[in-house]
Amino acid sequence: MDPNVAEQLGFTVHDVVQDLRRDVATATLPLPIDGADEAEASRERLLAQLDEHLLPRLAELSSPAVVVLAGSTGAGKSTLFNSLLREEVSEAGVLRPTTREPVVGVHPRDVDTLTPGPVTELARLVKHEGVQRGTALMDAPDLDSFLSENRSTAHQLLEAADLWLFVTTAARYGDALPWQALDRARERGASVAMVLNRVPRENLTTIRADLNTRLKERGMKDVPLFIVPDVGPHEGLLDHRLVEPIQRWLGLMAGPERSRTIILRTLKGALGALPDWVMGLVSAVEQQGTAAFDLRNAVQAVVPDAQLAARTAVLSGAAGEGTVAARFAELASTRNIARVTVREGVTRTTKRAGKAREAALELLREEIEAAAARAVVAAGVRTEESLRSVLSGPGAPPAGELLLDSDPERAAERLARGQETAGEWCRLGDELVGKLDVAAAESPDFDAEDRAAGARKAFGDRGLATLLLGTALGNEDCARLVDRVLGEITGDQIESLRDDLADKVALAVAEEARSVQSALDVPALADDAAAPLRVRLAELRRLT
Repeated sequence: MDPNVAEQLGFTVHDVVQDLRRDVATATLPLPIDGADEAEASRERLLAQLDEHLLPRLAELSSPAVVVLAGSTGAGKSTLFNSLLREEVSEAGVLRPTTREPVVGVHPRDVDTLTPGPVTELARLVKHEGVQRGTALMDAPDLDSFLSENRSTAHQLLEAADLWLFVTTAARYGDALPWQALDRARERGASVAMVLNRVPRENLTTIRADLNTRLKERGMKDVPLFIVPDVGPHEGLLDHRLVEPIQRWLGLMAGPERSRTIILRTLKGALGALPDWVMGLVSAVEQQGTAAFDLRNAVQAVVPDAQLAARTAVLSGAAGEGTVAARFAELASTRNIARVTVREGVTRTTKRAGKAREAALELLREEIEAAAARAVVAAGVRTEESLRSVLSGPGAPPAGELLLDSDPERAAERLARGQETAGEWCRLGDELVGKLDVAAAESPDFDAEDRAAGARKAFGDRGLATLLLGTALGNEDCARLVDRVLGEITGDQIESLRDDLADKVALAVAEEARSVQSALDVPALADDAAAPLRVRLAELRRLT
């Protein structure tokens, strides 16, 4: 091996992998589209590989090579572990699971160089001179333990290992679990050896041939294979001659330089496997972006028709009927708000009568403001209904239902927005009255200024503004009264007031769409969300 490779693995690659870890953690998959669950599981495995093996190992290449004995329940891992050390170190027996606490054996002279990480955190450390120098031998819990905590620990320790010594039996080597574990090891580029335990001597040749064929079919023909014959029921350690081939093999890795070679080979294998993992994640992130793009388009497609319908509803004058008309009729009959004298186009009244009408018109103003608020709210509700149809009906884009999750705050927010908008609109009516003198001065009607002054005296500024708002809202009674006291002075201004309300309900439609789209306004769904991963991918390919 090139002497510069180790240096490169220790420094340059550590920086690249550290950056990769950060970007993989950031690359979340928020949309529940097809394949997202599988991609998320792969992302989590990649993070585990980076956190539990690559980064700790790259940070300290001089640490002993970690060899983990892994396998299914009852495979004889603990007995094999103890037999290799020639001492009962890890509990073995017929009760399952026996390996409740992982055990890692390290030569006393290697303890200080063992890298802190999952191995030191999860396993009980045993100093033992039977462990080859430059290696750490670990007995892990069962991969198929009925205790979920044990299964999780076993997988964490596998991710942290430099070499997997996978233990299975003649009776169970055809099960799915051993091959799933071996596929996982190959996927992450780990170095692997296999122990076939409890093999009947009369079937040894047949089973060995079958197992070698299976390994070859999976592209693993070079995996070291050790056969341990069946010795029948027994307690304690195996005869040293049965485990001697494994012991010799471990001896080949003994010593700092040889174990370092194993470590670097596993690291290179793991690094070589990373581009495929990252490319899979890149594809998943980009699929999320495509789905988000389709959802945004689906939402935006609703907006033009919804805005047209909302504007049309306002411009038709429908909001000025119903409760507004009823309130005007009530005030006309009980408070005489429409009974004014107009001579030669100018309203004649007393100041006292004008104040009384202005006070009475407050009730009408409340009704007008409420009607305007309802128009805004109704625009939002109709838009939500249209969006629900588009996002959950036939032909809806994937994950559309996510945007329709009921938000208990949305109805309250929509009502508050409607009331605020209606209040702003009513204040425009007040501003219009404030500009009435200017409009009158610019009118070709030479009596316009007298008309404006008379109307303001008859209803007060706020009362007159209420009548203008009612007219803009579409109430015919208000329109007739305004025409009677002001004539053509405010025609353009009332049209502008009506258009402004139409604009506000159109904005309410856009706001409703924006509220629905807000779930898509996250960095993970940005157009360039996969860009950092592609940079890391390019760096990995240069290194490998």
